[in-house]
Amino acid sequence: MTTLLLGGLGLALSLLVPEMLARARWTDRAPGPAVVLWQAVTLASVLSAVGVVLVAPEELVRALDTGPDVEAWVLVGALAVAGLIVTRLVWSTAGVLLRSRRRRARHANLVDLLGRAETDGLQHPGGAPLRVLDGPLPLAYCLPGRAPRVVLSGAALQALSAEQVQAVLAHEQAHLRARHDLVLESFTAAYQAVPRSLRSRIPLESVALLLEMVADDAARARCGPAPLASALAAMSTDGDLGAQDLGPAGRAARRQVRTPQGDRRRRVGRLQRPATAERALRAAVLGLAVAVLVLPTAFVVAPWLAQALPSLPPLPGS
Repeated sequence: MTTLLLGGLGLALSLLVPEMLARARWTDRAPGPAVVLWQAVTLASVLSAVGVVLVAPEELVRALDTGPDVEAWVLVGALAVAGLIVTRLVWSTAGVLLRSRRRRARHANLVDLLGRAETDGLQHPGGAPLRVLDGPLPLAYCLPGRAPRVVLSGAALQALSAEQVQAVLAHEQAHLRARHDLVLESFTAAYQAVPRSLRSRIPLESVALLLEMVADDAARARCGPAPLASALAAMSTDGDLGAQDLGPAGRAARRQVRTPQGDRRRRVGRLQRPATAERALRAAVLGLAVAVLVLPTAFVVAPWLAQALPSLPPLPGS
């Protein structure tokens, strides 16, 4: 029974829930908690898969009433398969982190070599250094890491007003402060750990857009909604704000992820609406994320507790 529950939960978290979350629009009102929910769904799907591998053989052995020798071998096999799943995820994560940092270092060297430093009132106090690259397209992105940088093209400085440039810088600094590159890397690792035939781009695309909204909210709080919305609109036809702003750290994901014009219009539209606190929605989403993580854990632990508790010695005085 536990196997069926875990299997059904895993399928729902892998197939149905991502589709529902990707189509939902309430996530625009609470993008930060929505990212946490995506993380919970991804982790819970992994826990469900590991749980099925561990629980199914034990239930099968119990149903067939085999001997202890068979039961021991089945347990060893189940642990080996579960270990392979975890090892593949860890290996994928290590590979994504290593490749990302190598690309980032090469990119940073090129930016420092080809770009020029800008200090004419364009930096926020404590912000990452700004580099300007000459080019015909208005571009803006950030390079996270130990020595972060914000990169703007010369065309962006010409196309945007001073207020718009400050809003763009606030957006990029928000990415750097919150280390959104690490969030995207974790989803990239999960994506690459899944067999190719079962991979889905939905979590990557959805989380990438939500991270842009989180940075938009930070820039709106600092500079107001109008400068950022107008900057997004000004850069949407020929250039870009957001498609590369996680830098090389997100390049592996960006091979599968695109930032269509519809997503940018969606971001501009939410900036044009009045900001609301949405405390109840945020609390509900975070509570749902906790529940999603607890479910597969409870399905695995509950049968073990049911067998272990009766064998415990009684408490003194009971």
